[in-house]
Amino acid sequence: MSAFTENSTLLAIETSCDETSAAVLVGCELRSNIVSSQRFHTQFGGVVPELASRAHVRYISSIVRDALSEAHVCMHDVHAIAVTQSPGLAGSLVIGTSFAKGLALRYNVPIIAVNHIEGHIYSACIEHTTLSFPFIVLVVSGGHTALFLVRSFEEYQLLGSTRDDAAGEAFDKIAKLLGLGYPGGAKIDRLAREGNPSAISFPRGMMHDDNFDWSFSGLKTAVRTYLQCHVSGGQIDDQQLRDICAASQEAIVDVLVHKTVRAAQHYAVSTLVVAGGVAANSRLRERLCDAAQDKGWSVFIPSIQYCTDNAAMIGYIGRQKLLAGVRSPLTFTIATQAIRSPYRSR
Repeated sequence: MSAFTENSTLLAIETSCDETSAAVLVGCELRSNIVSSQRFHTQFGGVVPELASRAHVRYISSIVRDALSEAHVCMHDVHAIAVTQSPGLAGSLVIGTSFAKGLALRYNVPIIAVNHIEGHIYSACIEHTTLSFPFIVLVVSGGHTALFLVRSFEEYQLLGSTRDDAAGEAFDKIAKLLGLGYPGGAKIDRLAREGNPSAISFPRGMMHDDNFDWSFSGLKTAVRTYLQCHVSGGQIDDQQLRDICAASQEAIVDVLVHKTVRAAQHYAVSTLVVAGGVAANSRLRERLCDAAQDKGWSVFIPSIQYCTDNAAMIGYIGRQKLLAGVRSPLTFTIATQAIRSPYRSR
């Protein structure tokens, strides 16, 4: 088993939820990042764990093969493997980690287990080489909403997280109430552009609490109550739909931006990062960039392809760990829970 160096080739695998993804890094160059999304969950109104794990079984071999092919390497060229260990759906994680362990054993290469949230934390570094420590990162997705103070590749601190629904989950549940289907975040974003965010006053949960936590379950309830009281016959007219989308989106974005900015002020950090699937939301991007510009801060946001679940981000932080001498035993187990605070990555 050879040492992992700056020029080594790394295969990364991500299967924490409903995306099957593999990426190849040769040195610091990302050669490929293949993502297969399981669109069939739309008919069920959300991800069905058992079906997700079955789909991973069906596609993981071909996804890894495609990633290697696009990178113009073969498994004999790979010096190490990085794989998502936690958090996520248990069945999905088992498929990815088992496949990665099998490859590591077959080709006698080291393996590194990566926390999915760590991948999001450092995802902006893939493209933005000028991003430097320390920075505040808002990780916001369908399953997670958390704020971190990041000091290095080896140390970061969880400042706050959601007490109930994640922001992306709130978007999806509100979309379901509005009959927009799943996933609903992008649909709300699109409709909100033609709506009035001030038309309806929805609650901003925990906005002025003396912490960096969030709560979005009350907003979902407020939207349901509004529909019951103000929508006659269950029929929402087009403008009313756009206004509800705009107002509910604004309520979510208000709290996300307010607490992110307050955390940066509290810790005297002038660099902000937003990552995760909801980082694709146009209003969140606009509001955070405007807030940062007013204060002379820098904002880094990954491209859309690196906001959603992908193996490139797992490979990026996995490579940093391997270069620092970190390895995982083949006996490592999955974990479905999220990061706790304080946290050091090794």
